Amino acid sequence: MSNRKQEHGIVVGVDGSNSSKQALAWALRHAEATDLPVTAVQAWEIPMNYGSLAMVLPATEFAEEARRSLKEIVDEAAADFPEVPVERRVKEGHPAKVLLKEAEQAQMLVVGSRGHGGFVGAVIGSVSQYCVTHAHCPVLVFRGAE
Repeated sequence: MSNRKQEHGIVVGVDGSNSSKQALAWALRHAEATDLPVTAVQAWEIPMNYGSLAMVLPATEFAEEARRSLKEIVDEAAADFPEVPVERRVKEGHPAKVLLKEAEQAQMLVVGSRGHGGFVGAVIGSVSQYCVTHAHCPVLVFRGAE
């Protein structure tokens, strides 16, 4: 029987980018080796540039799409790690702030080096940078193959 405690495990940010998928795979491998649980977090917010369209599309559609996306990504990645408990959390808000809140009691926060909003050629994305400079736990920025 495992001693895994969700609040002291690994939090990983997932946004659907290749970088975040690689970060999730790394977190699952590390969790398996260290007997830690994983919490996969996907944040969402209504983009500012949606303007009046945001009034037509309810927030529940954004949340549901995030939920569907996270489930699909985690199910695929976690299939190779059946012994690792993975909790999925979808939260509304700015990704960096959501991740920091979710990682308050974590042993580690894992993020990809660049998400969907990154500038081409950037070494580290703004969410990753914010997490590195503000987290109260160690942060691993996974920079895998592009």
